[in-house]
Amino acid sequence: DNCIIVCSIENIDPMGVHTGASITVAPALTLTDKEFQKMRNDSINIIKEIGVETGGSNVQFAIDPKTGKSIVIEMNPRVSRSSALASKATGFPIARVAAKLAVGFSLDELMNDITKITPASFEPTIDYIVTKIPRFTFEKFNQTEAELGTTMKSIGEAMSIGRNFKESFQKGIRSLEIGLNGLEITDELRKKTKKELTNLLKINTPYKFLIIAQAIRKGLKEKKICKITKYDYWFISQISEIVKTEEIIKKTKLNKEFYLKLKGDGFSDKRIEKLSKNKISEFKKI
Repeated sequence: DNCIIVCSIENIDPMGVHTGASITVAPALTLTDKEFQKMRNDSINIIKEIGVETGGSNVQFAIDPKTGKSIVIEMNPRVSRSSALASKATGFPIARVAAKLAVGFSLDELMNDITKITPASFEPTIDYIVTKIPRFTFEKFNQTEAELGTTMKSIGEAMSIGRNFKESFQKGIRSLEIGLNGLEITDELRKKTKKELTNLLKINTPYKFLIIAQAIRKGLKEKKICKITKYDYWFISQISEIVKTEEIIKKTKLNKEFYLKLKGDGFSDKRIEKLSKNKISEFKKI
């Protein structure tokens, strides 16, 4: 009757967008401890009620940010894509452990492959941020509307790890391999007015973070963006900090200390060079 929570994963996109088409972060960053502990207990009770004897399961919740009320969205009595992400994010080999449990071992009898000294019954903890960003290719499926909903439309995803959200997030954007070195302004977005960007924010579209960043550049208030997109304020404020740092890069002469700070926030060399219009080859020896 042992059970552990391997990983908590939070969707940045609101309810109504499929998890596979949503940006997610691990561990969950905007929950209170009370909310997390309630979901932890509810997950274990659900697994017991369903009758899962062994193996990985995935339970998804929705939480009302105003009231804290939580409801169960779905429960998968099996490993899923989210389980694979949790396994990669923590280093905990969910499928391997599940296979050993299936042949009669118990969690306390299996050693944790990462720590080598604690049993698998100890819940893994991570001191870094993992971001998963879905990849879309609507240009190949031109009869499909480029709007996100309860049906998954992503064709893959990129996972990145950083010491903080900004670093992890910006590394994830680059990992998509769609020509982005950060929160760049596309030619299409550059032409949009403040009103047009406000209307775009109302639609759940792929790579919405680019629209949010451009809306911030155009002077749209963070709280208004939250109200329109239903994103948590914390994530909007993080994107806003990246945008503000970009403006600082344009006005500040590069030096070793500033360069290292930018790297800590996940800025790539190419992005720094483009914004500062300076070569950073002299910093390569750092």
